Amino acid sequence: MSESILSRKYFDNVYIPVGLIIVGSLIVDRRWIVYSVSIALALGAWKFHSLQPKKVLKPDSFQDFELKEKTVISHNVAIYRFSLPSPSSILGLPIGQHISIGATLAQPDGTPKEIVRSYTPISGDHQPGYFDLLIKSYPTGNISKYMASLKVGETIRVKGPKGAFVYTPNMVRHFGMIAGGTGITPMLQVIRAIIRGRAAGDKTQVDLIFANVTSQDILLKEDLDALVKEDSGIRVHYVLDNPPEGWTGGVGYVTPDMITKWLPKPADDVKILLCGPPPMVSALKKTTQALGFQKARPVSKLEDQVFAF
Repeated sequence: MSESILSRKYFDNVYIPVGLIIVGSLIVDRRWIVYSVSIALALGAWKFHSLQPKKVLKPDSFQDFELKEKTVISHNVAIYRFSLPSPSSILGLPIGQHISIGATLAQPDGTPKEIVRSYTPISGDHQPGYFDLLIKSYPTGNISKYMASLKVGETIRVKGPKGAFVYTPNMVRHFGMIAGGTGITPMLQVIRAIIRGRAAGDKTQVDLIFANVTSQDILLKEDLDALVKEDSGIRVHYVLDNPPEGWTGGVGYVTPDMITKWLPKPADDVKILLCGPPPMVSALKKTTQALGFQKARPVSKLEDQVFAF
């Protein structure tokens, strides 16, 4: 998380105390000025370091994080907010990467089994002290069903960062994104990072196709619409399997015509990002190749033109 060194936090906790020590020495006895400057600078350096955000994620070991708040979105979707160790702590999760959640769960035969699933927070390192997960629970799900049963005060086990994709400003001219259901989470993470980076010169354009079954299934629609309204470089195209009467968006599965109409054409400075149910992603890999994009690998790498989370 970047923060100006001229922020109020540094004035109150670093600059003012350092200045008071030096000025006090000048008033009391100037002969001590060399020592007071040394002490003041050492104290200032220590205070400055202590105020820096602390990254808490460990890639090779699970840590416990406590559920602080649960916001129910629908009968099977909720946003889970987990506390970090201190108000200045951050996950330390690069934009585009994800975390792993692990739990020992009883199987149908009664035996315990360690289950691990990947999730992308909808919060970011610019929001210290907590992280948010948007999770849709399924009757046959393992971790998603376990998450739905969590009560405030209980903990989950998390490790990371994981994943081959790391967003950097202006890495491409134009992203074409296709998301299905909860596959919106990494797309939202990248879009928010782009908008935060506008003031520093991030010019990346985004066109997102977001596919769902019904209009009630469109997760975080208000957030997405607000981002589109805020930034003219972001466009979202909704597609529904079962649209309501009067629906003006796309209908059915994501088709080659939709991709041709709404997403950027193949080019060296264009990247397609995919995230959603495995059958959808598998079909879209074939579709994008047929439209002239480079063939997607079974396991995506950062440099790929078509990247599947």
